[in-house]
Amino acid sequence: MKALLTILFLALLLVTGLSAFQHLRAQSAGRISYEASRRIDPSQLRVVINGQELRPGSPDFPADIPDVRTFAQTLSFAGDYAKETQEGGGLMIRTVDGPGGPGGAGGGRAPQTTNLGRPFEESTYLNLKDRTAATVLTVKKDDKASEYRADAPISKTEGWQLTEQTKKIAGYTCRKATVPFRKETYTVWVTTELPFTYSPIRELTPDKGVVLAVEGANEQFRASKVDLKAAVAEADVRPGARAQKVSPEELKDLRDKARADFRQRAMENFGGRN
Repeated sequence: MKALLTILFLALLLVTGLSAFQHLRAQSAGRISYEASRRIDPSQLRVVINGQELRPGSPDFPADIPDVRTFAQTLSFAGDYAKETQEGGGLMIRTVDGPGGPGGAGGGRAPQTTNLGRPFEESTYLNLKDRTAATVLTVKKDDKASEYRADAPISKTEGWQLTEQTKKIAGYTCRKATVPFRKETYTVWVTTELPFTYSPIRELTPDKGVVLAVEGANEQFRASKVDLKAAVAEADVRPGARAQKVSPEELKDLRDKARADFRQRAMENFGGRN
């Protein structure tokens, strides 16, 4: 009888442990969807009027050009690995007919805004355990695509101040913190109800927990959905081996050059249109 009770007790422990393991495993893969906005750098704006490029600050620069862009950011995670991707953005070309053109006196053509897409594809792969990030940049030129990869540690900004204020975001209880960052104070909302540590702004990664909202004067992120049922394979959130390894500084130069070349081609294509 005693042996039977022991076997039943061990069986119960096994079932309980297996259930807990399955629950934890179910939480260790999924996706977090963020809605984000960021103020546009004025130096990146280009406007063409009657074939002439205008820069911000020019007397003829239109006053109704948006200064904030919105985009979606998704974190896909599995185990100790994750991948960030963004949707939206891209180079926007707005052609405006000024005085003397078809839209001037007697004209009637409205300003036209064209999204030319992005000059490159960029994804960030995260090792959540080691707190490192690998940024992979894919630059397309003609029919050829080149991949570059830069690795860097996830650094933490000091000066976090946790408060007792809480609120629900995407179904999770978050605690408010304030952090001095980029010459201002950011508000960060962190939940410890998910089994890993992450922030959509890497410098604002906490010691523990997932940041579901960030509020700054020039940028904001807010989680709209946490999906723990999404099928995410670990192989899909780890970088491949094909990319050429470069330094973060070299990756920035490659990104800037691809953007400048893309913009130049766009200006050549649109600059002469009336």
